[in-house]
Amino acid sequence: MSGVTITFVEPDGTEKIIEDAVVGESLMNVAKDNGVEGIWGDCGGGCACGTCHVYVDEKWQDVVGKPDDIEEMTLDMVTEAQQDNSRLCCQIQVSPELDGVRLTVVPAE
Repeated sequence: MSGVTITFVEPDGTEKIIEDAVVGESLMNVAKDNGVEGIWGDCGGGCACGTCHVYVDEKWQDVVGKPDDIEEMTLDMVTEAQQDNSRLCCQIQVSPELDGVRLTVVPAE
């Protein structure tokens, strides 16, 4: 099976398209492994720091889903840039359904 295609829009507007994301991997790890600017993942994916904050493209929100209560609390604590489409990409696992997803990296505050 071929990988899943993920598009990250970096803070400067550059689109980084990753065409071989592995199913089951977190989007944070995919971003870090591919040098996506602005995704730091300081807590290692523990949903504790907010340094992998992204905005999910409107047409992908239903596929990606909403944050759970813990992710929501982390977003509330660590960022003033939270929007309805905010997610921590450490909490999103690559799946075949996400093929083509588009995410915008939120600039660090």
